Amino acid sequence: MKKFVVSVVALAGLVGIGWWGYHTQRAAPGPALEISGKDGRSAAGSEGGGKGGAPGAGASAGGTGAGSSAGAGGAAAGPGAAAGGGAAGGPPRAGGPGGGRGPVAVEAVKASVAALADEVQAVGTLRANESVIIRPEIAGRIVQIGFSDGARVNRGALLVELDGSVLAAQAEQARAELGLARTSFERTEDLAKRNFVSGSARDQAAATLKIQAARLELAEAQLAKTRITAPFNGVLGLRNISRGDYVKDGADLVMLEDVSSMKVDLRLPERFIGQLRRGQSILVNIDAFPGRDFVATLDALDAQVDANGRSVLARGRLANSEGLLRTGMFAKARIRLKEKPTATVIPEEAVFPVGAEAFVYRVDGGKAMRTQVRTGIRRNGQVEVLAGVEPGDLVITAGQLKIQRDGTEVRVIEPARRAPAAAAAGDVDGKGAPSGRPAANGG
Repeated sequence: MKKFVVSVVALAGLVGIGWWGYHTQRAAPGPALEISGKDGRSAAGSEGGGKGGAPGAGASAGGTGAGSSAGAGGAAAGPGAAAGGGAAGGPPRAGGPGGGRGPVAVEAVKASVAALADEVQAVGTLRANESVIIRPEIAGRIVQIGFSDGARVNRGALLVELDGSVLAAQAEQARAELGLARTSFERTEDLAKRNFVSGSARDQAAATLKIQAARLELAEAQLAKTRITAPFNGVLGLRNISRGDYVKDGADLVMLEDVSSMKVDLRLPERFIGQLRRGQSILVNIDAFPGRDFVATLDALDAQVDANGRSVLARGRLANSEGLLRTGMFAKARIRLKEKPTATVIPEEAVFPVGAEAFVYRVDGGKAMRTQVRTGIRRNGQVEVLAGVEPGDLVITAGQLKIQRDGTEVRVIEPARRAPAAAAAGDVDGKGAPSGRPAANGG
């Protein structure tokens, strides 16, 4: 028990000695403090200079000054203290320790005037000017094929010939019967003039002549259908038939297309109907020919609007003199609705949304002023401004997030200086360690 009491007393004594030493050290005058600024200048003063008017000293960039007591709670001020701006009791420098932030560094460009075209974009499909599948009107066996795959043919060229021997014999029979009927009619007519036959016999002979003539025409027409010819100039597709095949009437023989010009069918939203006019230019891009624009002309609009998709079918026509385009190709088209030669444009990055509205920051008198704008056409990173910005106005394109309120002071920098400014934010002292100082642009 005695040992425990002795230990407690000893521990209390050690605590008391430590507490006395701590207060003694705080009451003792400390060494002179040196405050180093970023520019290398220093100021020295006594830590006790602000207590009870103790003397203090302030050092400027090139000399020293002696201060005197300024009363209870006063601060020592030397002749050189104001030059350094860091002596005790002096006001802090702007931008120094305890100073306010400077103007916000931003990038800005002037609104310019450019020529824009109000366009509507759509996708569609190419079609040949004329396209037909060659089919026989009668059944028969193929005896001749007059074309090769993919050949270009002229109108009237023989494509396929069917066996017409039976039809040719029928036509010859009809021709002979017609000749007999004509001879009979002439004899009857001569006898009727001499009153040897009645008028009804003459009329019956005339009717027989007409019937035989019609039978001959029918036989010749059927015989002509054995020869299938091209209805127009065009390019043939691939055939799926051979000589000796027996084909029925209506069977597919080969495709024939007139590709001298092409049609492009597009589906456009119905809201553009009022702006579509016949003759408007259409720029067509084909995936098979990247980087090349084909120019078409709006030729017609469908008479009805599709109630399901609320779209209207528009058809354009474009030349194909080189024969590069084919039916079924996928087309991306742009129709120019209206030209705007003097549109006010700014970079897209200058516009930022707030709810359903769009705003920009204009630089006016060195301050960022938030301005509501109404935008229009967007092309190649540029946006048309219909209201809110005039040509020549300076608008901020980078640094908007650093602007805390309307009217913030800003400093416009060149875009090329953005990287050095960012590096300044992570400035290092000579040994490569981060300095911890804020960036020069306040960011």
